[in-house]
Order: sequence, then C-alpha cells, then structure tokens
Amino acid sequence: QVQLVESGGGLVQAGGSLRLSCAASGRTFSRYAMGWLRQAPGKERAFVAAINWSGGMTYYEASVKGRFTISRDNAKNTVYLQMNSLKPEDTAVYYCAASNSPWYEVVTGHFPYWGQGTQVTVSS
Repeated sequence: QVQLVESGGGLVQAGGSLRLSCAASGRTFSRYAMGWLRQAPGKERAFVAAINWSGGMTYYEASVKGRFTISRDNAKNTVYLQMNSLKPEDTAVYYCAASNSPWYEVVTGHFPYWGQGTQVTVSS
C-alpha cells in the first residue's frame, strides 16, 4: 500500500500557474502509475492526468491537455502537476492517486489509493 500527501494548492488569478506536488511513502513508489483527479463543487470526481511507472507515458483529460503537465521523480517518491493558463473552471479539490492496475484502466480513472486532496481556486 502507498500513502499520498498533496501540497501546493491555493488561490490564483485566471491565467496564472500553480504546481501541485504529491509525496508518496513506501519503497515501491516506482511500481505505481500515478494520477491526478479533481472534484469541483457539486460535481463528481473526474480524471485529470496520469503517468506510468517510468514516466514514459502520460495521458490527459481533453480540457487540460496543453495546459497541464504531469511528471514524476521516482528518486524523490514524488509526482507533480504543473498547471498553466488556469481558468475559473479548474477550481476544484485536486487529489493525487496511485494505481497498480493496467494502463488501460488507469486512463479511465481506476485508482485504488488516494490522498486527502488540496484545494485549487482560480479567480476570474
């Protein structure tokens, strides 16, 4: 099992940037695909981005492609989400997640392990 702790959320103006970090515990971090999901007020949690165990494959939800970048540093047991050109509709609680499921399940949002979330608020 893996424990996840997110950081880096906050309040930013539209057009601004934030970088989220997720620190994972355990010695098997590099075995997991990692992802970011978000939940806006009144909406269900939704997939944002995923990265495979090596960092060689990434996948993005259409509305963030070209604005967000997911990356990982296996030596630091950390995954990142760089968010640029933020929009008010990006406002949500962002969750880091881990999965040892096949990649085709990961990109549909199948993540057994979750962090507590970090709030991102984008003002217009």
